[in-house]
Amino acid sequence: MKTAERPDALVAPVPRKSMRRRLARSLIATTPSPRRAARTKAVITYVVLGIGAVFLLIPFAWLLSTSLKSQQQVFVFPIQWIPHPIVWSNYSQVFQTSPFARYLINTCILTVVGVIGSLTGSSIAAYAFARIRFRGRGAMFAVMVATLMVPPWTVIIPTYIFFGKIGWLNTYLPILVPAFFATPFNTFLMRQFFLTVPVEMEEAAKVDGAPRWRIFLTVLLPLAKPAIIMVSIFGFFYYWNDFLLPLIYLQSGSLYPISVGVANYASSQSQNYPLLMAASMISLIPPLAMFFGFQRWLIQGVVVSGVKG
Repeated sequence: MKTAERPDALVAPVPRKSMRRRLARSLIATTPSPRRAARTKAVITYVVLGIGAVFLLIPFAWLLSTSLKSQQQVFVFPIQWIPHPIVWSNYSQVFQTSPFARYLINTCILTVVGVIGSLTGSSIAAYAFARIRFRGRGAMFAVMVATLMVPPWTVIIPTYIFFGKIGWLNTYLPILVPAFFATPFNTFLMRQFFLTVPVEMEEAAKVDGAPRWRIFLTVLLPLAKPAIIMVSIFGFFYYWNDFLLPLIYLQSGSLYPISVGVANYASSQSQNYPLLMAASMISLIPPLAMFFGFQRWLIQGVVVSGVKG
């Protein structure tokens, strides 16, 4: 009596090599390629950044739109983003109703002198910390960097009393003179850059008989052009937007920079929103131009500051 044959005995066995090939093909088909994964990640990143940029630009768009409207158009609902008609006279009216030209001149004076002072004091201090060996150099540098964590308003009262006793109140001296004594962040930034310059270049200048001050001026500073540009940009933003120190040390309206001038103008034109937005837009134009013109240097400043400790 013949036994019944098993059903699986009729199926031919699959070779192992073909099974491996089939499995490998299925894995390749289901596993995304590195290029495709990187492209998907980039798309998601740009979409998220684009959405965030739109939300951040909405207040600026409203500022620009309101500065070109009439007083009646401001309260139109829904918001009319593109004014019709465009009121360009708001900008000229700002200069007619306030000493805005004086504010701009004062701000330019503070910014130019402050940037020069920051470059002078910070570059000398950075060179000393980076190249000159002396006792306590590391401790002094650590203390200087630690002052970055001290809130600036904690020293306002003692500095105000000090500058009042030497007769510097209602002048630009309390704002500009400290810049020539090295600011901590700029000193740190330039020191990081000086550390990246090969020591052999300085030693070659020493062999030729160049004194230290000449090495600093003719060797290191020309090579530190990127750091100088970065410190100048950061100094520009600081002195152009500084509000606290001018508000405390200056009492005369003819000395006000644009930051205090806009706040003073807002108190006198509290209900005229187009003029207020036009004044704010005027104060924003130079920082915006500086940002978009030197954006590459700003990013490089963040990179250089963490290159070498």
